Amino acid sequence: MPFPLIMVMGPLRSGTTLFTQWLANTGLVAYPTNLLSRFYQAPILGAKIQLLLTDPRFNFRDELGEFIQQAEYQSENGKTKGVLAPNEFWYFWRRFLSEPQRDVWTDDELTKSMDSKTLRAELIGMMNVFQKPFAAKGMLFNYNIPFLNSLFEKVIFIQIKRDPVSNVASVLEARKRQLGNEADWYSFEIPEYHQLKEMDPVTQACGQVHYINKAVDKGLDKVDMNRKLTVQYEDFCAHPELFFKALTEKLEIEKADYNGPSKFTSSKNNNNAELISKTILGFK
Repeated sequence: MPFPLIMVMGPLRSGTTLFTQWLANTGLVAYPTNLLSRFYQAPILGAKIQLLLTDPRFNFRDELGEFIQQAEYQSENGKTKGVLAPNEFWYFWRRFLSEPQRDVWTDDELTKSMDSKTLRAELIGMMNVFQKPFAAKGMLFNYNIPFLNSLFEKVIFIQIKRDPVSNVASVLEARKRQLGNEADWYSFEIPEYHQLKEMDPVTQACGQVHYINKAVDKGLDKVDMNRKLTVQYEDFCAHPELFFKALTEKLEIEKADYNGPSKFTSSKNNNNAELISKTILGFK
């Protein structure tokens, strides 16, 4: 691979969208945009079209100026707005699964059934178009980090962690916004789904966040230090420039100026904090 693949891992509502928006605006990486997502079945062609439409080098006398923009730091349940805003790109990843509607896979199943050759070829093709590392959310594969680690010779896993009480409270709020209530499951199913689905909403969400964090921790234990970076959401919000420096070191970029925000407002959700705290203890 000409450049590293950067995979952002972690639970839903942990800050992965904010981090991805920030990462997009650093200029260090290419990433799946809302425009590129329309070409999920032909991403190399999509990358070339995006480059022609949005790269300042091809913007003769501002003919296409409306396309040139930074990703705004706004989203709703992971959905962003804007041509160049980061997209979750799930349709792209699911193309390479033998049963695209499934959420749960073992590493052995992926090794035997995933179209890894085409996946690698298309990722490499996009990197060649953009001439940058390619960064994307990889939470569909939170439980398959060892498989991904073996698949790509150049990869960096970025693990996003958030205060678990705030994380769980945010999951419950997202359920209400997206589904109209707290009781229905939100986001990908996980291997523990069937043992959690009949539980009350708080216990469900606590288990969801707990087991995903546990799976990512376990998977990253098998990954070399130079291929992973842990980002604590609250620390990132307070000092994003520190994580810019850490990432440039991982990417072996010697000179890069940071022009991003000096800090973000850390979203802290205290709804049902006492009940959530007690329930979380039951999973430890």
